[in-house]
Amino acid sequence: MKKIIALLLAVLLVMCCFAGCAKKQAATLTVAISPDFAPMEFVDTSKSGQDQYVGFDVTLAKYIAKEMGRTLVIKPMSFDACQAAVQTGNVDMSISGFSVTAERAENYNLSDYYYAGDNETEQAIITIKENEGKWTKAEDFAGKTVGAQTASLQMNLCNEQLPDSVNIKEFSDIGTAVEALRNGNIDALAVAKGNGDAILANNDALAFTGFEFEVSEEAENNVILLKKGNDELTKQVNEILAKALAAGLYGPWYEEAKKLAGIETAAEVGYDDQGQVAN
Repeated sequence: MKKIIALLLAVLLVMCCFAGCAKKQAATLTVAISPDFAPMEFVDTSKSGQDQYVGFDVTLAKYIAKEMGRTLVIKPMSFDACQAAVQTGNVDMSISGFSVTAERAENYNLSDYYYAGDNETEQAIITIKENEGKWTKAEDFAGKTVGAQTASLQMNLCNEQLPDSVNIKEFSDIGTAVEALRNGNIDALAVAKGNGDAILANNDALAFTGFEFEVSEEAENNVILLKKGNDELTKQVNEILAKALAAGLYGPWYEEAKKLAGIETAAEVGYDDQGQVAN
């Protein structure tokens, strides 16, 4: 009898340990972001730790975590690494200015739309100030080198809508691409309109070319990436997004993010696949 009681106690102890671990894991919400995409996600260099990450998507992540009663843990990494981290289950989700693509719909659970001003509804190309307004049609870029971020909507649009003679150059982060543009290593850079506004606000030597891509309706707004098959978490997220929409929170969040993107301590910081600041 004593052996049976001891065995039961041991089983209960193990179950309690598992329950404790599960509770600990559920207490945090890990969210991957690529903080090189103002006003959606970027860095306030006057702050440190988790507080340094700011922007619309960060505000949204905080709201979701609060609604879930969980502590938010931001995981900064490159844009393509954000997507890989969701697939492997290393993070709960990624909120990083994602639009809907066929590939993402196939490989991830996608949340319902959330709405961030003109960040995705308009997709444009920027260049140096001397070329402002000169390239207004796709054929104007023939023979030019146009940069775009790896695994981004902008990369897809360049491949689909620019002439075959255009040399499309991939960049892992927007900051490096902007420097390449400033240094003359590329002729132009494809960006979301909201991101372009933030870039130009801090770079007087750059301007819009005057060209805008055609954007399909399903790509005009943002979604959150979750692991394929994680339907319960996706349902929770969608309920929270619906609540934020009904409360009219998206507009004020976006306006605040745009203001922050214009401060002197705002920086678009690129990260490598290991989560280290890219040099």
